[in-house]
Amino acid sequence: MTERLETEKVEKKSLSFVEQIIEADLAEGKNKGRIQTRFPPEPNGYIHIGHAKAVCMDFGAAEEFGGVCNLRFDDTNPSKEDTEYVDAILNDIKWLGFKWANVYYASDYFQQLWDFAIWMIKNGLAYVDEQTSEQIAEQKGTPTTPGKESPFRNRPIEENIRLFEQMNTPDAVEGSMVLRAKLDMASPNMHFRDPVIYRIIQTPHHRTGTKWHTYPMYDFAHGQSDYFEGVTHSICTLEFVPHRPLYDKFIDLLKEYNGEGDNINDNRPRQIEFNRLNLTYTVMSKRKLLALVKEGLVNGWDDPRMPTVCGMRRRGYSAKSIRNFIKSIGYTKFEALNDYALLEAAVREDLNAKACRVSAVLNPIKLVITNYPKDKEEELEAINNPENEADGSHTITFSRELWIEREDFMEDAPKKFFRLSPGKEVRLKNAYIIKCTGCKKNSQGNIEEIYAEYDPSSRSGMEGANRKVKGTLHWVSVNHCLPAEVRLYDRLFNVENPGADERDFRELINPNSMKVISNCFVEEYLTEKKPGDFLQFQRIGYFTPDLDSTPERLIFNKTVGLKDTWAKMNK
Repeated sequence: MTERLETEKVEKKSLSFVEQIIEADLAEGKNKGRIQTRFPPEPNGYIHIGHAKAVCMDFGAAEEFGGVCNLRFDDTNPSKEDTEYVDAILNDIKWLGFKWANVYYASDYFQQLWDFAIWMIKNGLAYVDEQTSEQIAEQKGTPTTPGKESPFRNRPIEENIRLFEQMNTPDAVEGSMVLRAKLDMASPNMHFRDPVIYRIIQTPHHRTGTKWHTYPMYDFAHGQSDYFEGVTHSICTLEFVPHRPLYDKFIDLLKEYNGEGDNINDNRPRQIEFNRLNLTYTVMSKRKLLALVKEGLVNGWDDPRMPTVCGMRRRGYSAKSIRNFIKSIGYTKFEALNDYALLEAAVREDLNAKACRVSAVLNPIKLVITNYPKDKEEELEAINNPENEADGSHTITFSRELWIEREDFMEDAPKKFFRLSPGKEVRLKNAYIIKCTGCKKNSQGNIEEIYAEYDPSSRSGMEGANRKVKGTLHWVSVNHCLPAEVRLYDRLFNVENPGADERDFRELINPNSMKVISNCFVEEYLTEKKPGDFLQFQRIGYFTPDLDSTPERLIFNKTVGLKDTWAKMNK
């Protein structure tokens, strides 16, 4: 009888459908067992969380199967591109936790693409069209009716070459001519109806300067760049599904140009599409995000209300929480609108494990402990993170006069109000149990000070000090705290799906998406904290120092609340 051995069950990692395709290609021996992906952003803006989903897939798939992922900037439109965006994208990808094998640019291949275009012209596969963009669009037809051929479609090859070379001169007028691929004006795929593959742009390029005056279109440059680099899997979003046949067609022509045969192991890139990441109460359109920035509707690309990676970083989101959120929603073939609350839940879960607990009072009112000696002060221990003992502790000073939250006191409180009110006891966090004895009002009837007495035997950690009370309040010492500005953020738009709304998106901006509170107080320990540090303001939420914060002027951004109260408030 064979002895039965107890072994640890190793659960196989669940693969997305994209990774399953890659795994199958490896099993079939495609690309000689080599895996190479790429992330190809256009440097015309800052990347947002939608791009982060692609970053996670491109880099993650390469890592999963022992391959490499390169970064390639699709810099084929100099009128919209800038080195500022290149630097920002590099920084954001590193912050997300990924490393590229190489950095490439589509502009690295401008000469190769030009030579390929000349070959297409010489082989009757491309022609120069002098019609306007409106005329070309009108002749494209509809998905159910064929297009009409351009009157320039059959002009002589020599004339096409001469005009194409003329396009690439400083005197060429933008919009006067384009180079079109001669494919099939009756194709049911509209992208095959003689697509434009080159256009004139006279803006100097951020890398090549004024060397070029005509630039390849995305559909012409993208697949060829993949091929030049040896990409095995070109992973993109669903809007490129109808572009895939054209992607393959240009690679077929490029292989013919190079004199290569067709072979299953020929390193042909395989395009795979997955659904985009869409979030409620925000927009992902770069055009709209750029408008928000340029028109001053937000405070830059890294405004904490923006869905950009740098905006989320400034707000205090962790890279891990963004990756965890993307993993949780997964990759499918179906478009979906993801609830922003799911992202916030991922942030909240990660920050709970790593945020330092501190005290901050956002709406202060003075609390005087009348039986506490006026000249006495105590250094009390505050645990930095109860979720992680290794994070240690810091000290917070206790004294006779404290700041507490105005909302934590009610003179005429209902029965289930477990905070401070006359005759009731609460515990001050890390300190003593106090009993409210009354309050002082000004001539208008507004409460100016609250009075209480403390129980000297009830200090936290003191032997026998575990007497139970129902409420615990946070506080800071009046003489041992610092003033601070706190910025509270809400949804940027006041409709769930602004991208699908027919109104101008500017009309949908939430006027209360940012609230600045300038009369806050925080414990002195926070002068040590820097932008990117994760903090929990006890009983309030998660925060981080803003980039503008200095030891002389402390500024904190609210990352997310301790609980999802937003959904309940907006039902």
